[in-house]
Amino acid sequence: MVTLSRPSVPLDIRLMNGVSAAVLGLLAAVLVAAGLAWLVRAPWFAVRGIQLEGELARSSVPTVRAVVMPKLSGNFYTLDLQAAQKAFEGVPWVRTAVVRRVWPHALAARLEEHRAVALWESDNGDDRLVNNFGEVFQANVGDVEDEGLPLLSGPEGTAPRMWAMFQQLKPLMSKLDRSVERLALSGRGSWRIDLDGGGSIELGRGSDEEVVSRTHRFVRTISQVTRQFRSRFVSADLRHPEGYAVRMQGVTTQVPPSGLRRSP
Repeated sequence: MVTLSRPSVPLDIRLMNGVSAAVLGLLAAVLVAAGLAWLVRAPWFAVRGIQLEGELARSSVPTVRAVVMPKLSGNFYTLDLQAAQKAFEGVPWVRTAVVRRVWPHALAARLEEHRAVALWESDNGDDRLVNNFGEVFQANVGDVEDEGLPLLSGPEGTAPRMWAMFQQLKPLMSKLDRSVERLALSGRGSWRIDLDGGGSIELGRGSDEEVVSRTHRFVRTISQVTRQFRSRFVSADLRHPEGYAVRMQGVTTQVPPSGLRRSP
């Protein structure tokens, strides 16, 4: 019996076939990648909707959309979520935002709004707001003009300290049936409060603990003075080391730490 052997393929042909297969495979991969790239950039996946989550009082979908949409680039797949987060946090009244994709063409943002607790008075006249974390932020001051917010005035960067001080002084003034309308901190570190009805108190300088202690002493003893003169105080100056000076209608009195003394 005669056995016929299969003729061997020359080496150069085998190499050519291998190269051709590799080229075809690479071409197929490129075509698939190009197709996927085109697919993810297709207008079908453009971001069209925005969903808002969280306890919102001042942010609405139309307002947020008008601010955020022009700042977004890419579609559902290519959108940079960190950039989107910054866009949402650029909306007035938005403090923080957490953004996620919602299939097939929407974004959901959980927003935390600023809660305004005070007005911030700057030297250049660009009034801003202070939230309950002591952070200064930009928003329409007219939105809170009916809320009777106190005014904080001090050097840039001192708002957190001033808000903390305000929270300590407010209950002290309430014991006198007065409210703090303005708290000011000078560049030299001297505190002053303006009260409802036009009264004012110079608190002076020192650590926060010293200022609060000085104010507490004043609140504890001023009732003796007002009873003696049967008048409400107009202003007080707590910067005297021997006590404090207080002015009432037509009367100026200096009070030592441990008692009352009419100044000569």
